[in-house]
Amino acid sequence: MALILGLAFCRTQSDSSVPAGAWFAQELMQRAWARAAVEEPWPWSDAWPIARLAAHSGDADLIVLAGESSSTLAFGPGHLDVSAMPGERGNCVFTGNHETHFRFLADLALGERLSVELLNGARHEFEIVDLDVVDARRASLMLDSDMPLLSLITSYPFGSDETETSLRYVVTARKSG
Repeated sequence: MALILGLAFCRTQSDSSVPAGAWFAQELMQRAWARAAVEEPWPWSDAWPIARLAAHSGDADLIVLAGESSSTLAFGPGHLDVSAMPGERGNCVFTGNHETHFRFLADLALGERLSVELLNGARHEFEIVDLDVVDARRASLMLDSDMPLLSLITSYPFGSDETETSLRYVVTARKSG
């Protein structure tokens, strides 16, 4: 544990844009992911790992948790419960904090690839087909789709101190292969 705390401190010193708590939480999630297939990772929590999200550019390797409550999002990206599961027909929606876990969305480009791995080992590949900024007060989220989609949603703009914004950055990817 001392080693992990030391690494979290070093990470904070080398990259001040990512708070140590968010980085440390993902380290804990990586450990939980390894155990999740064989045991309940933490019986006291209302969130549990459901998927691993990776950007092929190497900028992200994140454990996605069930649910999208603020306590869940403190630990990592969350899966919108009413959306499809990754790889299934429909739109799978992951939400995350724009200053921590989903900061990497700002650097994604059309055509880039994302992968989602499930606990059972199934892996789904997606290609980014749309990047958009929408006003959450006016926009609607499409959940029904004939094909498997993946939407990653976070607050916008990136790097802003503004805490109350209705703008959302939406990355939409289509299952490939």
